[in-house]
Amino acid sequence: MYSPETTKYLIHLTLQTEGVVDKPDVVGAIFGQTEGLLGEDLDLRDLQRTGRVGRIDVQITTRRGETKGEILISSSLDRAETALLASSLETIDRVGPCTAHMKVDRIEDIRVTKRRRIVERAKELLLEDFDEGAINSDDLLDEVREVIRIEKLELLGEAKVHAGPNVMASDAIILVEGRADVINLLRYGIKNAVAVEGTNVPQIIIDLCSQKTATTLLDGDRGGELILRELLQIAEIDFVAYSPRGKSVEEMSRKEIVKALRNKVPVEVIADHTLTTGAVHTRTVPGVREAPVDEQPPHQQRVGGREDQKALPTLGDHMADVRDRKIARFLSPDYAVLLESSATDLEGALQTLGGDVEGVVVDRVIDQRLLDQISGKNLEFVAARDFKGIVKRPLSIRLIKIG
Repeated sequence: MYSPETTKYLIHLTLQTEGVVDKPDVVGAIFGQTEGLLGEDLDLRDLQRTGRVGRIDVQITTRRGETKGEILISSSLDRAETALLASSLETIDRVGPCTAHMKVDRIEDIRVTKRRRIVERAKELLLEDFDEGAINSDDLLDEVREVIRIEKLELLGEAKVHAGPNVMASDAIILVEGRADVINLLRYGIKNAVAVEGTNVPQIIIDLCSQKTATTLLDGDRGGELILRELLQIAEIDFVAYSPRGKSVEEMSRKEIVKALRNKVPVEVIADHTLTTGAVHTRTVPGVREAPVDEQPPHQQRVGGREDQKALPTLGDHMADVRDRKIARFLSPDYAVLLESSATDLEGALQTLGGDVEGVVVDRVIDQRLLDQISGKNLEFVAARDFKGIVKRPLSIRLIKIG
């Protein structure tokens, strides 16, 4: 359309004709009706031949017997000459046999347009693409330690699954999805993690689960749910730890990882919706063992010069406390009790519910109607005595049967 090396201006014209015309008709009218109008110095044919005016680009559409469109003409003339040439084009009143109206819409300064584009791109580069040179001492230490931990990764079995250095020596293992998850746990001192590497679970994983206490810590998405479902069918899993909804293990902080592992639940109390999409019942696994985490112990807090040995309650503690007491407890993300009510008044308690509620533990049977009410409160889990008549289970809620 125009030469970017020499073009200074781009003339934008709008065209409207009272009839049907083609592009050659428009170009012919431009040359024919401007010939000799501005003298020899500004004759359009001579300007094009010497490269001071570019090719005439015509874009037109015809509808209901009328032709409308846009004409673009590039110019390397100066401002006054370009303006004079543009105004002369407005004198064209016929295209072929049809009456026509041509008007200059605007004259674009190509250099200004380029400058704007350059400034916008420079802003993007300034904000996004500069490599920050400042690195503090903590970051330097973290980078060096991470390299050491990555070097300690091991490859197990014929499938060469990624694992921490203590997997074979430890009595317990933590099953995660991939290599990045193992590295993240190594970053926080947890050395007994092994990667499942997808839904096609390798034989080495099945063998390890039969020999050691196995805890799953998978991503909080649909993929993690599918991997958990397969593991529960083919391997001897003892505990299940849950990541925050929508978060992958490789993105979790130390606090989130420790909290998830501390609040793991025995596999025997997980509702069977993890295994099938049919009726809700429980999968019983004999000989459930406690699963230690092979990590460096966190610093113990001291209160008044003495070690504070009081641990925060876990989900398992609340389930044991609620069992056979006909009560319901609404829990916060750190499993503190936000509200306690009678189990028979669960519907009323739901109406008054507010704040950051993680889930509910209740000593009663949950049916479909009540589950629908609970799902409207955006809870993460429901732990109940039993689940009856559940036809449609919300995917965002974990159903846990109190053992």
